[in-house]
Amino acid sequence: MISSPSSWRRIPERYCLIGSTCETCNTNYFPPRPICPKCRRRGKIKDKQYSGRGKVYSFSEVNVPPSGFEIEAPYVIALIELEEGPYLTAQVVDCEEKDVKIGSPVRMVFRKIQESGPEGLIHYGFKFVLSK
Repeated sequence: MISSPSSWRRIPERYCLIGSTCETCNTNYFPPRPICPKCRRRGKIKDKQYSGRGKVYSFSEVNVPPSGFEIEAPYVIALIELEEGPYLTAQVVDCEEKDVKIGSPVRMVFRKIQESGPEGLIHYGFKFVLSK
């Protein structure tokens, strides 16, 4: 279960797909980093808005989900390579596993991720769909 403060702190990355870029070495990161792992203190980190477009690098179908995601199963989880370079893990929705291929183009969509009980927070964020 995700706490309220944790959920609010992650809004920029979850809602807007905001990461960071180092202007010194031109490397992009997701989630955002406060310090460039390559340049260390010499790096100049800035926020970066990602396009939400990418391709499937690897994927798997989840049949036995973790607690809180039982209603979603089975679902496809993928390692997505964004056009700008970073990789992230996300659910691929509105498709079946047979439709997903390594290299398939995908785009980000905004969806419900999880509920914290019947009267708790509803957590939203990014998922991906196959694009043509």
